[in-house]
Amino acid sequence: MSSQPVQGLPLLPGSSFRDTTKTAFHRSQTLGYKNGFAFKRLPTVGIGGTRLHVNQLSQAELDELSNKRPTLTYGEPKQAPPADFIPAHVAFDKKVLKFDGYFQEDVPISTEEHFRIRQVGIYYYLEDDSMSVMEPIVENSGIPQGKFIKRQRLPKNDHGDHYHWKDLNRGINITIYGKTFRIVDCDAFTQTFLESQGIELNPPERMIFDPYTELRKMPLRMYITPSDFDQLKQFLAYDKKVLRFFAIWDDTEQMFGERRPFIIHYYLADDTVEVREVHERNDGRDPFPVLIRRQRLPKRLVEKKGTFPTCVLEISDQEVLEWYTAKDFAVGKSTTLLGRSFFIYDCDEFTRRFLQEKFGISEVQPVDISRPPPEEIKQIIPPYNGYGFLDDSLQNCFSLIPQAPRKNIIKMLENDRKVLRYAVTLESPNPEDKKRRFALSYFLATDMMTIYEPPVRNSGIIGGKYLGKTRVPKPGSCTDNPVYYEPADLTIGAMVEVFGHRFIITDADEYVLNYMESHLDSFPPEVVQSMRDHFAPRRAAAAAALKRLASDEPDQQELEALIKELQEHMYRHNFAPDSNIQAAFLQQDQEGSGLLDKGEFFSLCEQFNIPVDDPLFKKVKSIHHI
Repeated sequence: MSSQPVQGLPLLPGSSFRDTTKTAFHRSQTLGYKNGFAFKRLPTVGIGGTRLHVNQLSQAELDELSNKRPTLTYGEPKQAPPADFIPAHVAFDKKVLKFDGYFQEDVPISTEEHFRIRQVGIYYYLEDDSMSVMEPIVENSGIPQGKFIKRQRLPKNDHGDHYHWKDLNRGINITIYGKTFRIVDCDAFTQTFLESQGIELNPPERMIFDPYTELRKMPLRMYITPSDFDQLKQFLAYDKKVLRFFAIWDDTEQMFGERRPFIIHYYLADDTVEVREVHERNDGRDPFPVLIRRQRLPKRLVEKKGTFPTCVLEISDQEVLEWYTAKDFAVGKSTTLLGRSFFIYDCDEFTRRFLQEKFGISEVQPVDISRPPPEEIKQIIPPYNGYGFLDDSLQNCFSLIPQAPRKNIIKMLENDRKVLRYAVTLESPNPEDKKRRFALSYFLATDMMTIYEPPVRNSGIIGGKYLGKTRVPKPGSCTDNPVYYEPADLTIGAMVEVFGHRFIITDADEYVLNYMESHLDSFPPEVVQSMRDHFAPRRAAAAAALKRLASDEPDQQELEALIKELQEHMYRHNFAPDSNIQAAFLQQDQEGSGLLDKGEFFSLCEQFNIPVDDPLFKKVKSIHHI
């Protein structure tokens, strides 16, 4: 709390008293900001707002006193010190001279304008004597605008001089990088600065505008007589009334073209046309409903010179000579809409009544647009090349990635491991081939054949597999419709031609006769009877032998003959003991005596699928002492 001296008392301790009524003790602000710069100022009041008992001098008086020294009564007066040096980048910071100007640009590729006026702003920065040229941005001008020349020191001539603010004035031309700019005016700050520096400014000029831009702003003169047609009456009379035509667009003449159905809507209220697509289920197209949106469609346009390039985004009324109307759409005629030809083949009932009342068209018959079915192209199968099975090779003609031919699974399951065996001889003019014997096996599950030749010692012919498992076609059958051998074709005495080789069937397994008798519906009667006649003597001899053996036991000579006959029977029917069968028999004969028990012998035969229902095997079974 400050104290105030009492009037008439010296300013000594104890002669001043505090003011108890004073409540404000704040100090006055001495720091301020102006134009973004901080500066200090002297306080005008004391603490708490009390009056200062000092001389209140102005800033000008204080500046004058700071530079003036008191004059002495003796000696020469001393000169005041000079003012402090202020650099240019501080003194002229953020001080820019702005001039308004323009330049002319030639337009050689347009018939509507020959030159273009482009307005610019020329800026001169006093702090570093640099300049920049900026062009104001005009919306939708199509010209890159904005910074025309970036800030830099611009050359004045070829001698290395640069432009200075003393070279700039109103009503003069300056050349910058080959372009001539005309300065027409400047702002108030620039005018004040140049006049303060003693430069006489020329009077300002009028800014020149682009003639083509001004022409675009002027309304076009209309030379069309106003129509007396009342559009409001048309809207009120035909609102929500639409003509519907069913059309088709035939584009089959083009590559990958097709016939696509459409619906054409003609709105009577405003003479607009809409074309909508008709989508079918699984047609493979995106479900876009509209091909041409609702709009007025031009029928005839103004002819233009073909040599002048044009790019039309929207068609104005001045470019159209005639628009599409309701009379241009008729059933049975083609209509071209925006370059596409639509054939109208039908319309709805309201459209028929409108055409009859408005245009007098009484009978509107729909047009049949159905096309005859295309001629079926017969697939030509190439000739068989001889590689692989015929069915497998044929799959290469049906698909790019061949699939395995279908198999009769039921037949394969019913006839699994069922084989018909025949004894055949080779018909050949060579004498050495007449003694050769073969075993033909027919597999009922796949209708395939195999031919095996038992090896004969010292015959000079290597035996073994003569024909692998395959289907054998009959002679004379073509590859387009091959006919293969069936079990009914294999009879005693029949000739089987296998790929150019002829075989004569001389004998068969008894299982063949049993299979024929159990499937009489699959074999002709004469085939079954011939097979029975072939086995009749053999069955009679076996029955007699069994009857005789049942009466008395055979002697050793008859037993040896029976074993020899059994061995020949096994060789003849391709049951010769191989290495596996021989190893099994030797393993069963542990004592090495060369003899086996009758039960063990028949169990081994069943293990290797040797048919034991043959009469010889039955004869062996009937012998007790063996």
